[in-house]
Amino acid sequence: MITADGVVVRLGNRTVLDRVDVAVRTGHVVGVIGPNGSGKSTLLRALLGVIPLAAGRVTVDGHDLARLRRREIARRISFVGQHVGDGGSLRVREEVALGGLARRGARAAGPRGDAAARAALETIGLADLAETPVSALSGGERQRVAIARALLHGADHALLDEPMNHLDVRHRLELAARLRQVAPTVLVVLHDLDLAARTCDHLVLLDRGRVIASGPPAEVLRPVHLDPVYGVRSRTADIDGIRHLHFDLAPSRPEGSSR
Repeated sequence: MITADGVVVRLGNRTVLDRVDVAVRTGHVVGVIGPNGSGKSTLLRALLGVIPLAAGRVTVDGHDLARLRRREIARRISFVGQHVGDGGSLRVREEVALGGLARRGARAAGPRGDAAARAALETIGLADLAETPVSALSGGERQRVAIARALLHGADHALLDEPMNHLDVRHRLELAARLRQVAPTVLVVLHDLDLAARTCDHLVLLDRGRVIASGPPAEVLRPVHLDPVYGVRSRTADIDGIRHLHFDLAPSRPEGSSR
């Protein structure tokens, strides 16, 4: 379990996260949603301990994150960012095998590590690219390689920052279906609200660094929350137990008109 209690992050004179409370329970997929600049990626960085907190506390399985060594954090938490590197001269299999090093060290190297890497690639549907240089892959393929690396990591917790970025519809749906395989506890930043509704057990809606709503998707994905945050006019419908949304631009208010 990962928790953020009253977390405040300031960058210069700007408050990026303002008294944020989040609980990511074991066995759950928690989605973080919100418009651009709302603090989603900053929240993940705070939960990783890579940016200082101005106030508040982050705990991982009951341990204060500030007291854990970097290696211990890396062992407990895997991370996939928005932007995946080109891997230098590494082949896909070698890049994925690095995921085992964070948790198991040198024991993850050698033939056993190669076999584990190939199994992770098989799970993600990239086995045919195992010997391909990472630099030769498309953005979407690199994103899937990063997920395979996180899968091999075998951490108890995974933080994923827009992992569907660059993915086509089919691979987006496939990855959404496999999120629970990445780690027992998953916190994922998503822009696709329909996908968030079908994938996540719990959603946290951020706006300007504050939690606007938190709860099951059906409670968070409501016009009363979404419309003022996104500046849209939304409609919702529940089909086969899944919330679906439709958005229109909110009508502009004539200049000089009162609220």
